[in-house]
Amino acid sequence: MRHGRGETTAPIPGQWRHPDGQPSGDRGRKAPPTHHPVVFVLDKHGRPLQPCTPARARKLLTAGRAVVHRHTPFVVRLKDRTVQDSEIQGVEVGVDPGSKATGVAAFTTQTGARTGLLAIEVRHRGGQIRDKLTARAALRRGRRSRNLRYRAPRFRNRARPKGWLAPSLQHRVDTTMSWIERLRRWAPVIQLHVERVAFDTQLLQNPTIQGAEYQAGELAGYEVREYLLEKWKRRCAYCGASGVPLNIDHIHPKARGGSDRIANLTLACVPCNQAKGSTPVEVFLTGRPVVLARILRQVKTPLRDAAAASSTRWALWRALTGTGLQVAVATGGRTKWNRARTGAPKTHTLDALHVGVLDTVTRWPGTTLVATSTGRGSYARTRSDRYGFPRLRLPRIKQVWGFATGDLVHAVVPSGVKRGTHTGRVAVRSTGSFNIRTKTGLVQGIHHRHIRLLQRADGWAYTHQPEGQPTDA
Repeated sequence: MRHGRGETTAPIPGQWRHPDGQPSGDRGRKAPPTHHPVVFVLDKHGRPLQPCTPARARKLLTAGRAVVHRHTPFVVRLKDRTVQDSEIQGVEVGVDPGSKATGVAAFTTQTGARTGLLAIEVRHRGGQIRDKLTARAALRRGRRSRNLRYRAPRFRNRARPKGWLAPSLQHRVDTTMSWIERLRRWAPVIQLHVERVAFDTQLLQNPTIQGAEYQAGELAGYEVREYLLEKWKRRCAYCGASGVPLNIDHIHPKARGGSDRIANLTLACVPCNQAKGSTPVEVFLTGRPVVLARILRQVKTPLRDAAAASSTRWALWRALTGTGLQVAVATGGRTKWNRARTGAPKTHTLDALHVGVLDTVTRWPGTTLVATSTGRGSYARTRSDRYGFPRLRLPRIKQVWGFATGDLVHAVVPSGVKRGTHTGRVAVRSTGSFNIRTKTGLVQGIHHRHIRLLQRADGWAYTHQPEGQPTDA
């Protein structure tokens, strides 16, 4: 039974099938076991040592040999150890760039087998930056058109430097490099692995453009499948089903003269693929004109998220090579093939763990640290109205009772309606009654005497989620 384009396939008995619908090729392959994320360790001078297990860190803290250096991610600093007294194996870092989120994984490698140490999902705020710049431009344009006393436009006499990126795109590079530099401060990073976010659409359109060797080997077809999975959001184009085996389907049936061009391919679940068969899509969707219009429109729509990530791939690569570390580059098709062999689900962090050349993955962390970019506030001293004029002045004092907005805090309320334990980012008020943003929502009106500071604001909001939960690109 062939697993080809436009073919309806069923799982082979004893063969593991990936949720994306591609068999792994390893019969009975099970996902590796999970474990707790490691704890970063620094010597007494603040230089990184080899990470340790949470149990080992707990013993060091209990014995008084270490102190807490940072809460999230958890970092301890030893009092009686230096780099010269320790044996350091080294840590490698994998990066899976994305438009909305980037996966970062720290791991060790022994004879081709990787062991995941820590998984971080970095969520960008490029969309917020784009919206704010658009609103600012609209306000300035409105003030100029109303002939108010305002400076003339100066954007016509400004030259953009070579390699310039829009702020919303440059933000993705900056936040990714920020976490790479943080990991280098906390762990002995010796090598970086990054996925090249690019699809060779010319090669996909004509597989023999530079010879048949492009289609040879075990990776044949994985680039096409990965492109279609990204383009169609890992859903059936006809019924919208997700989390089920998906087949590659010809929109214009091949039996009726349809080609293998990427513009004629889509994803279909097994029932839809069987029901459609060699029927033209216009006939198959006769009673659903809205779905037909959406499919025909999406065929011509470029990959917006992939385009955003692709436009930053060279800037990210240059920034990574500027660290002086060895940087290994791999394709998304190779990452997908590695995941299929190890039985790993599709997430940003597991993609980062499977980037590049590897034999197997022994285990990975059971939880993912989700770091959402929040920024460090603004320089504005006022709030503006709908016309851009100031209407409210902000206080100059940032700290109230020792807390500032954005700090990571832990509150224990003994009684009342808000009784319980609350951990998250705090928003201070001059009244002394603060709001705390937790992973479950906003808790308002917590008195400052119930709050304990865990970590000063660093421009990020932290939550944890079980590994294996898929996210947007």
